[in-house]
Amino acid sequence: MAALRIITDGGTGSSGGSGPDPRRILVIGGGIAGQAVVERVRERDTHVAITLLCGEDRLPYDRVSLSRILAEGEDASVLQLRPEAWYADRGVDVRLGSRVTALDADAGTATLATGEVLTFDRAVLCTGSDAFVPPIPGTDAPGVEVFRGPEDCEAIAAAVTAADAGRAVVIGGGLLGLEAAYGIATLGCPVTVVHLMDRLMERQLDAGAAALLAPAIEGLGVDVLLETSTTSIDAGPDGRVAGLTFADGTALRAGLVVVAVGIKPQAELARASGLAVERGIVVDDRMVTSHPKVLSVGECAQHRGVCHGIVAPIHEQAAVAADTLTGAADSAYLGSIPSAKLKVMGVGLVTAGEASGEREVLVADAGVYRKLVVDAEDRVVGTVLLGDTRGAELLLEAVRSGLEAPDPLALLAAASAATAAELPDAAQICNCNGVCKGDILKAITDGDLGSTQEVVSVTRAGAGCGSCKPLVTELLAHARGGAVEEATYLCPCKKLTRADIAGHVRDGGLQSVSEIATACGAGRDCGACKPGMAYLVSEINGNQHREERHARFINDRVHANIQNDGTFSVVPRMRGGVTTPAELRRIADVADKYDIPTVKVTGGQRIDLLGVRKEDLPAVWEELDMPSGHAYAKSVRTVKTCVGTTHCRFGLGDAMGVGIELETAMEGLYTPAKVKAAVTGCPRNCAEAYVKDIGLVAVEGGWEIYVGGAAGASVRKGDLLATVDTADEAQRVALAFLQYYREHADYLERTYTYMERVGPEAVQAEVLDPEKQEEYLERYRIAKAACDPDPWKERHAPATPKQFASLDTAPALLPVGPPAGAEA
Repeated sequence: MAALRIITDGGTGSSGGSGPDPRRILVIGGGIAGQAVVERVRERDTHVAITLLCGEDRLPYDRVSLSRILAEGEDASVLQLRPEAWYADRGVDVRLGSRVTALDADAGTATLATGEVLTFDRAVLCTGSDAFVPPIPGTDAPGVEVFRGPEDCEAIAAAVTAADAGRAVVIGGGLLGLEAAYGIATLGCPVTVVHLMDRLMERQLDAGAAALLAPAIEGLGVDVLLETSTTSIDAGPDGRVAGLTFADGTALRAGLVVVAVGIKPQAELARASGLAVERGIVVDDRMVTSHPKVLSVGECAQHRGVCHGIVAPIHEQAAVAADTLTGAADSAYLGSIPSAKLKVMGVGLVTAGEASGEREVLVADAGVYRKLVVDAEDRVVGTVLLGDTRGAELLLEAVRSGLEAPDPLALLAAASAATAAELPDAAQICNCNGVCKGDILKAITDGDLGSTQEVVSVTRAGAGCGSCKPLVTELLAHARGGAVEEATYLCPCKKLTRADIAGHVRDGGLQSVSEIATACGAGRDCGACKPGMAYLVSEINGNQHREERHARFINDRVHANIQNDGTFSVVPRMRGGVTTPAELRRIADVADKYDIPTVKVTGGQRIDLLGVRKEDLPAVWEELDMPSGHAYAKSVRTVKTCVGTTHCRFGLGDAMGVGIELETAMEGLYTPAKVKAAVTGCPRNCAEAYVKDIGLVAVEGGWEIYVGGAAGASVRKGDLLATVDTADEAQRVALAFLQYYREHADYLERTYTYMERVGPEAVQAEVLDPEKQEEYLERYRIAKAACDPDPWKERHAPATPKQFASLDTAPALLPVGPPAGAEA
């Protein structure tokens, strides 16, 4: 198969394939539609050459979940549909930043913006759509944005955080507009939705459901103006947007305007190429355009007069297009029932088909709206579920199949109690990725899948918005005849445990996540296990490994804890909770200078600066002139202390001194999950050492060491590991335990879960044996010597060019070619 090449516009190379197969398929457009076509074609034909041209400088991502970047502060990388290695393993030649300027269907050639010409036997136009901007005067003013891509989210967030932003206005009360308004409101900015129609989401909701949705939206601090037409967007003296004027003569001041009134199919390339274009690119039931060599799929395609702007039809179209391209079946696309299953402003919503009809049954209560629509022949033609979406899959399938329902109220009631087992195999479980019940059951049976994460990784059901994961778990339990015992695979896609991957690392002397991926395929299908592999390769190599920042979570990439509004939390190191007046003054000065909105004392005796902008992180760290407290990482966090014998009349041990020494010894070490510690100077336990991952307690004549304590969602007193005579001995035992835990626990497994799993006796046999203890301590010393106790030093030399940019889009460095042992 062809090697993966992520080539920016301007790169060279030709589309590739393997073996003698001369066929070449060119997929133009790297969105959800382009990705769906590539996947469906490759499922049917493993040899045909595929080239995927992505107009953006990133691999295909889930545009439907774009609001997660704005509302939840997610990094754009979490929306990527497949990791880079997925394309290499399947022989897909990917070109990033590659735009086609000319398409000659008769000659079978596509000309890129660079002048390079690619040849093809069949081409698929998946060019998607652009944001529709109505002809309102002033839409070109600075401060007017659309809501279509990650860069738009960046611009909106920047405008919201600007000191003069004031109020934001979203023009458009459809799904897209409400998602944008929700994200802006989450960032703490007052927002008004201006909508031309008499109700919100008029395409999906009837008047009753819309009336129920409005109070929920207003309860989140979003004002709504209905039946309001914007006649102009007005600029201030500086040229930036300052407000809007409406048709009734009223006006509204605003420092940010987001236009989200809809989309328009991107059909310019097709039109210039002589293909039939009306509103979109005209296709037949086999997804073929007016030229037999060219197909079209997705928002840009017009089938039987309709352009679909939602995800579910894309997957249905892609399956038919793949059959057409490969000759695998004689299938036809006959259209899609418009449907949506999502959360609007945090409220669960499911719609399908007609929102109103000849016969309707309705159940409504406080915050709940459940409606079923049937036609004159008793066939189900539509449903609206708001607030209570139980049985959505059964009702969606009833709409798709036109189920006869002589008693629609009984069907609506039955849906509330329906289980996954009662759904027909054709019922679509995952709208985001077009996965039905039959697909999931077949994958479970064929692959002997035993955990929800395995099913998600293999089928992609639940990999989008995640709302269908409970149903996936239910189907798994049904298929396996009872309760599911979740397997602890580090890489569910390849069914590889921590021990399996660790064996590859040790046997092959592997030094990086990329080398692991090449050796055994871990991380090449969905990429979810890469952070776990990043920890494992560092631990086994005693931190003498090749760091690949793309494999880390966003927190570890920028050394700060991301918050729900996309800003970050900075916690400087204060060993043992002890600080100085000079440090306190610096913290106060930094908080003032950078307008940090919240300064809080944490439960671990640290000071937390909350609300720091990503681009301000290097400057904040520089002026604090204090090391990182690692409060963001799967690592050793803090060592909490009481004052001990230094000040307390009840003190039996030097809690502060021992705590500072222990924290200094442990800081900077990555661990399977976060580790919190405490040292308390007597059994009165003012530092809460009994409920920490590691707790040292001074007692008469010595010290007790407790491990596996917890005081969060689960409360657990730690296990008494040992009682020793001196503080030095206590620290040796604590450090030996830490290293033992680092080497044996599963990724993301806290110490309290680990202790319950293996039992204190097994841990004592390892950690308290003098010879084994010294071996653990020696490996601890090697790892400690190689780790960087202060990653904030990267402010002077960023790890990637965009490390502290609002959108971290630095390209990942993953291996070229399939993993060892894969088909060449």
